[in-house]
Amino acid sequence: MRWGVPIAAAAVIAAAVGAGPVIAAVSGEPVLPERTAAQLLADAAAAVKKAGGPPPMSGTVQQTASLGLPALPAQGGTASPLALLSGSHEVKVWYGAQDRLRIALPGQMSETNLIVNGDQTWYWDSGTNTATKVKLPAKSEQDQPLATPSPTDLTPQQVAETFLDRVNEDTGVSVTNTAEVAGRSVYQLVLTPKAQSSLVKEVRLALDGENYVPLQVQVFAKGSAEPAFQVGFTQVTFSPPAEENFAFTPPAGAKVEEKDFGQLREPNADHSKEAEKAAEQVKVVGEGWTSVAVLPFKQDGQAQESREAQAAKLILDQATPVSGAWGSGKMIKTKLVTALLTDDGRLLAGAVTPDELVKVAGQ
Repeated sequence: MRWGVPIAAAAVIAAAVGAGPVIAAVSGEPVLPERTAAQLLADAAAAVKKAGGPPPMSGTVQQTASLGLPALPAQGGTASPLALLSGSHEVKVWYGAQDRLRIALPGQMSETNLIVNGDQTWYWDSGTNTATKVKLPAKSEQDQPLATPSPTDLTPQQVAETFLDRVNEDTGVSVTNTAEVAGRSVYQLVLTPKAQSSLVKEVRLALDGENYVPLQVQVFAKGSAEPAFQVGFTQVTFSPPAEENFAFTPPAGAKVEEKDFGQLREPNADHSKEAEKAAEQVKVVGEGWTSVAVLPFKQDGQAQESREAQAAKLILDQATPVSGAWGSGKMIKTKLVTALLTDDGRLLAGAVTPDELVKVAGQ
């Protein structure tokens, strides 16, 4: 995902809200000047274009999921993808410029760090006491520009763009100007699906009132007062981080390795091919908030001891047997997502009601 709110989003929001201004009623004195949704997104796009990238910043991002699933196991110092479906997880970021970045993922008993400082890149894993120095190719040897990660790759910006892509005539849009996130005044852009079969009640995107950086995304399920999923800063400072945050020297006794960047790219290329192959098999039924993904699914009957396999088993244990004219299978329902595993080898999933999934299964 590119950083910030894309310029095109302003046009999308403008089309969604129509000709009239959309400003939600608020109580108390406004903290920020009033903005319509179209004005807010236009201001945000202009700020991103003018700055040319993220402003220097540092802070702590917390991701919390409360979907109604059992507590799922984490893997080592970082959380596995399945573990992110429950509980809370933190990541700390320091960003000075494109070539000055540090991302830290603290675990229960360890911490992993990615440190980019000019022409030096280190990956530190305190759990294994290993420091890996990544050797980057010379610019003349690069077949394509290197994509340096920014703090927004792991923060609300990525999630915000995902939901902004869904804004259309089936979405109600409003703006409030009295909210606060991480001690900063923010605009809240509230997206409300109109479809009855959607499990999503509303999505709240909080944009910093000064520089329009997304600071928080909250997703509320119908029937719930608390967000079922949220990711946002709990602390943030928009100033250049101290230089020592980007300095790294392997601790005494640590195992020091050096790997060429190409060694790290090869596995990613393999995963990309697998992802492309899998994507070709995915079919999407419907549009927007009620879209359902349908793909082939084969349950592995072999015993697996990995933590992800254990987490998957915990989720499947909550599945409910269902059947109909379409066949039979198991239904998994959370606050925000419903999934159907059919006995004929299909997986259907979407942020929709079970009835909607069964309808798609019959098609």
